[in-house]
Amino acid sequence: MALFVKDMEVDRLAERLATLQRTSKTEVVRQALMHELERIEGVPSLVEKGVAFAKALRSRSNIATGQPADKAFIDGLYDQSDVR
Repeated sequence: MALFVKDMEVDRLAERLATLQRTSKTEVVRQALMHELERIEGVPSLVEKGVAFAKALRSRSNIATGQPADKAFIDGLYDQSDVR
């Protein structure tokens, strides 16, 4: 399928880059599109960022020295004896 560029500025930029690289406009457009796809696909998704954060947080914790999350601990979180 053909790609027709109707924007004169885009055509000028492609021609300029093709001249500098000593290649065709088709090749510089192909390279530019591939580069942009690689750049975008290389960015981690929000889920991947969240998983990485959770793994980093877990690696910094020490389960052996933590307090147990028993009833007394949870009740202590809601202790309002010092509230006026």
